[in-house]
Amino acid sequence: MTALLDAAPGTATAASGIRFEGVSVAYGTHTVLDGLDLTVEPGEVMALLGPSGSGKTTALRAVAGFVTPVSGRVLIGGRDVTGLPPYKRGIGMVVQSYALFPHMRVADNVAFGLKARKAPRAEIAARVAEALELTGMAGYARRYPRELSGGQQQRVAIARALAIRPGVLLLDEPLSALDAQLRSGMLAELARLHRELPDVSILYVTHDQVEALTLADRIAVMDRARLRDCGTPRELYRAPRTEFTASFVGNANLLPVTAGPGGSTVTFAGTELTVRGTAGVARGAAATLCVRPHLVGLGEGPNALRGRLTELQWRGATHRLYAEVAGHRVMADVRELRTAPAVGDEVTLHFAAEDAVLLPAGAGADG
Repeated sequence: MTALLDAAPGTATAASGIRFEGVSVAYGTHTVLDGLDLTVEPGEVMALLGPSGSGKTTALRAVAGFVTPVSGRVLIGGRDVTGLPPYKRGIGMVVQSYALFPHMRVADNVAFGLKARKAPRAEIAARVAEALELTGMAGYARRYPRELSGGQQQRVAIARALAIRPGVLLLDEPLSALDAQLRSGMLAELARLHRELPDVSILYVTHDQVEALTLADRIAVMDRARLRDCGTPRELYRAPRTEFTASFVGNANLLPVTAGPGGSTVTFAGTELTVRGTAGVARGAAATLCVRPHLVGLGEGPNALRGRLTELQWRGATHRLYAEVAGHRVMADVRELRTAPAVGDEVTLHFAAEDAVLLPAGAGADG
């Protein structure tokens, strides 16, 4: 299983690490990627997270060589590859549809890239075996894609990408075609592959926040062709810097508030709330208070918010409550309630000061 990591001379894994330097891509007058500056360190998993049309897939395609920037440079392993064709970039790629050849057996699919590079026959056989073992598909070499499940086909696509010993692995929504149970299992498999291939840089495009939070060392949040935020999953979830990040990386209550005196209070709809700090927000200035739903409790407590229950969802281990508070919707995720309030009931929600993040009003807007 470690043979892919300990390659023989002349067959070593390609250079790793990716750097975008002011990369812009446009189709006619429409800019789809705007001045991207981003570095993926060697051995790092970077998730590009954002809604459809945010530019994340365009960024990945610029690394792959499938689109040409109108400005800026793409570097892989410190080498400028902006003008190189895809086959000279030392990358492996797995796309949403897997793109397996239906008339080829699994082993031949995995060998395809090696044959295109005119690798020696003995080397091809060894690398195919290594890649199939690494992805848990060693027993399926003689099967055709139609004889495999969706999860197995995805493993074959990953094995094909790894067989060429890339320095960079590009994954474009690789789990979107799988059902929820298979996605969960493949997330664990991708995490294992990352541990097995510590020198390979992985650029992972997804719109699924769970995938990004689970797999990535860092997450780059994209919106409307631009990079909006970048940080570790913990940083972006616990201390988002923009409203867009707060709402896209996990669920969030975003409440309009006014900063009060003393540096630790804000006012929401006439109610004074205590927060962990208002540094950088002037007294009397408008701001946004971010509180994650699972940090909101039901019943009396600090920072009490009183409102009317508008919706109640049972989610197995938890209940999701939606309450209208002073014209704003507030979400709370609480442990399954033995006696739940009814829609229309008056409820009190609360949160601790240390669980609230204050954002300048409009943080993350264009400009």
